Amino acid sequence: MKIIKEAIKTRNYKVGIIGLGYVGLPLAMEFARSGFTTTGFEVDAEKVKAIARGASYIPDIPSSEVREFSKSGKLKATADFSLLKNQDAVIICVPTPLRKSKDPDVSYILNATGKVANNLRKGQIIILESTTYPGTTRELVRPMLEAAGMKAGRDFHLAFSPERVDPGNIEYGVKNTPKIVGGVTPACTKLAGLLYSQVVDTVIEVSNTETAELVKLLENTFRAVNIAMINEMSLMCRKLGLNIWEVIAAAASKPFGFMPFYPGPGIGGHCIPLDPHYLGWKMKTLNFEPRFIELAGAVNSSMPYHTVSMITELLNTRGKAMKASKLLMIGMTYKPDISDPRESPAKDVFILLKKTQAEVDFYDPYVPSIEIDGRIHKGARNALKNLKKYDCVIIITPHSCIDYPALVRGSKLVFDARNAAKNIKSPKIHRL
Repeated sequence: MKIIKEAIKTRNYKVGIIGLGYVGLPLAMEFARSGFTTTGFEVDAEKVKAIARGASYIPDIPSSEVREFSKSGKLKATADFSLLKNQDAVIICVPTPLRKSKDPDVSYILNATGKVANNLRKGQIIILESTTYPGTTRELVRPMLEAAGMKAGRDFHLAFSPERVDPGNIEYGVKNTPKIVGGVTPACTKLAGLLYSQVVDTVIEVSNTETAELVKLLENTFRAVNIAMINEMSLMCRKLGLNIWEVIAAAASKPFGFMPFYPGPGIGGHCIPLDPHYLGWKMKTLNFEPRFIELAGAVNSSMPYHTVSMITELLNTRGKAMKASKLLMIGMTYKPDISDPRESPAKDVFILLKKTQAEVDFYDPYVPSIEIDGRIHKGARNALKNLKKYDCVIIITPHSCIDYPALVRGSKLVFDARNAAKNIKSPKIHRL
């Protein structure tokens, strides 16, 4: 163990990362930047080629940096998983989607773990970063790695450290976001923590892998439940004839005991819509009904329907039927100023609007086209120059690069689902 610690501290240590997506590539870059020889293992041949030629496919990572570390030899990418045996540490950063039944799909974790098991050698540190339910590392990953006879904590070291990547966040990245680490043994925790401490400013060690797994689920279940609460509050305000945005702004003036959350047309992204279901599924296996999680999911899932209902009512009061209306959606990504449309509520709103037989276009400066229900839909590139042709402009994702005063001036009617036009007073604007 002393030899491993010395190798880590002197950077005489090879780090392999399975999965070079929005989590794996930023992590690989940070290890390369800190002087570690880093190899990314990726099944997507195009990503492997991109790294080889020094090109980034992640907006948060400049191509110039990929080129720099690729040229120096500190960053490599390969589809040859047999090279895992040459790595001193292997970090698994693969997706964990949900099945249609809302059960966790851990097939990517199992596939990656199988590749690691086939190339496992003594002394390696194996870390899972993929978001998952408590017990995954110990109950699924560990038995696969120990199947050939080696033991975690004795022959190799196994830990879990939840990814905390926030795409598009210019203030917090891998280095300055505290890292949670929990191992299957105290020694595993210490070694994994030491490795991360070379590239991350703050490492927080917890007692075991299950605690580390639950930390990530708590973070995003907290957000999902509070967003659901404020979404329901927005429904109440509609019944009361009040402005939810004014209520939140006034409540946020309290310097203690209140944290503002904001309503919207639904929740999206790779974490908040999914993570609570991992925990909910696990608790149901233990005969525990996660009522808050279930209720929050129901409320948040209803918001696209509520949004379309409000738009329909708004147009009807102006004598305009939905099937005779031309609508423009602004923003298709799940949050502002990124190009990621995964789980975006904009897709649900688009589908629901289409079902009303309205003519629906979208404009998103980050998304020229998008796949919805198996079909590719192209954005209206010149929509902002032709706003008057639309009966209603619907703000779903408030990208900061859009000139909202100009948008309001040029539109007949604006439905603002995100309070993007909060500083604009106009009878054209109607808010969620």
